[in-house]
Amino acid sequence: MEKLQTLIASVTGKEKVGFLDTSTESLYVAAAAIAFNPIFWKLEYSTHFLTKIFRSPYYGCYALAVTIFSLGILRDSLYKSALDDQPLYQPLHQPALGVILFLIGNTLVLSSMWALGVTGTYLGDYFGILMDTKVEGFPFNVTGAPMYWGSTLSFLGTALYTGRTAGVLLTLEVFVMYLIALRFEE
Repeated sequence: MEKLQTLIASVTGKEKVGFLDTSTESLYVAAAAIAFNPIFWKLEYSTHFLTKIFRSPYYGCYALAVTIFSLGILRDSLYKSALDDQPLYQPLHQPALGVILFLIGNTLVLSSMWALGVTGTYLGDYFGILMDTKVEGFPFNVTGAPMYWGSTLSFLGTALYTGRTAGVLLTLEVFVMYLIALRFEE
């Protein structure tokens, strides 16, 4: 039925409507990509394999930064593809709220990157690279993990903007993965 609905939607130009399509491969690929990043961070933290490869905590941190940034772009692209393959669920289609959450989320993420710099943003503490003083200004005066919660809000904003149930479920996965990551970091 879902495949017929997708075919009709592609021919008529009307959006596929429904609650959730669990038959799409893109949904599971996006879920795997979301889970991979924190697992990768934990692997580096446990083994310090990048520090060993690059023989320097700074080079290792920069390599991790490039890797995390690139994997984040891939993850976001896979998330978008998964949402594109999903039906519109009208009660969740809240474009204005979605834009607001997305903007708040990106403000938290970008302002944390600005405050922390490259080594602070990309887990320099995993490599023994610590900042001279604790950052206490915005956005850290709002939340202790602005990058995680900002990213979660951006995922949720996108889900509501597009009206996709799968987006909300994948956002829940993002939230849980970041909670787990925070446990390792604290």
